[in-house]
Amino acid sequence: MAEFTMELNDDQKQVRDWIHGFAADVIRPAAAEWDEREETPWPVIQEAAKVGIYSLDFYAQQFFDPTGLGIPMAMEELFWGDAGIALSIVGTGLAAIGVLANGTEEQIGTWIPQMYGDATDVKVAAFCSSEPDAGSDVGAMRTRAVYDEAKDEWVLNGTKTWATNGGIAGVHIVVAVVDPELGTKGHASFIVPPNTPGLSQGQKFKKHGIRASHTAEVVLEDCRVPGSCLLGGKEKLDERLARARERARAGGGERLKNAAMATFEASRPAVGAMAIGTARAAYEVALDYAKTRTQFGRPIIDNQGVAFQLADMRTQIDAARLLVWRASWMAVAGKPFTSAEGSMSKLFASEVAKKVTAQAVQILGGNGFTREYPVERMHRDSAIYTIFEGTSEIQRLVIARTISQMPIR
Repeated sequence: MAEFTMELNDDQKQVRDWIHGFAADVIRPAAAEWDEREETPWPVIQEAAKVGIYSLDFYAQQFFDPTGLGIPMAMEELFWGDAGIALSIVGTGLAAIGVLANGTEEQIGTWIPQMYGDATDVKVAAFCSSEPDAGSDVGAMRTRAVYDEAKDEWVLNGTKTWATNGGIAGVHIVVAVVDPELGTKGHASFIVPPNTPGLSQGQKFKKHGIRASHTAEVVLEDCRVPGSCLLGGKEKLDERLARARERARAGGGERLKNAAMATFEASRPAVGAMAIGTARAAYEVALDYAKTRTQFGRPIIDNQGVAFQLADMRTQIDAARLLVWRASWMAVAGKPFTSAEGSMSKLFASEVAKKVTAQAVQILGGNGFTREYPVERMHRDSAIYTIFEGTSEIQRLVIARTISQMPIR
């Protein structure tokens, strides 16, 4: 187990600088165009594939970094380039992680390569969990999966929403209810192969921010997938459901619920790192502007009203990074989140991103309100961080329940 440190080693610094160079040279120059087009930036994803950033190997290397800092470091640099394009690049990783975490070796070897394709034929994948009535409340999920034993097929019906790459993906990973009586423990995940009849794209959302990232509904109508597409296999699912039923009868439901919450806790620091990348980008633009913009014969940073804002912005960004790095290290080191440190990091970093980008717009004044400067786009992008992967209100609820050990409603 690696000791917690705030000093990156030489290998990590080299990777960080490599990603930063790609973000500066490839992502950032393309950001305004793809934000306006509101389309998936396929050429940029292809460039990322060519250099090795858009690949399972790259994310696996960062994920297995023994310090826990690989993923937050990579996320911060990519999202420093642009949030919408970065989300298009990393979105497939959500589906890939779902297969890695729950799939068999055969499923991992068969499907993950198809999620990414290669540099000459880039593919994307989608992870489909949220529903119109089941966002923060995953227990309200309605998409059903029914097993057809005669054909060894699962039949999926329902509508998923807010799916990154939904409908344009080759491979979709769909979370569905297999036993409604078990609540969230009655859920299972399924691989929906490319061109499967019954899966279609519903509404594509026109969003306030992260507009280069494709977000849409996924509609499942008698969508049949082979039994081999149940992640982990049916034997494992039957064993898990049997244990869940037994524990529910024994009154262990709340403990099971908390174990599931711990899984979400471990993934939230990565979103915090995305928020830090956007905040840092806006802060740097504002700092450069304040040093070169003159009013009343002097740079505006000479005014305490501007200088103090920049001081606060930098302080909050650094504090957010420390929370994210702590939680990331705790997750890889197996340390329990006794105070919901994962949620703390995501909550604080996402709120900082909204505040810092708003301050950047203010420092640039009228220029900050125009699309001639990137802080306007960064401010719009920052709004998503307090919403996805659990809203700020949900993070506060998780933290409050954890520190109080009370069922706060």
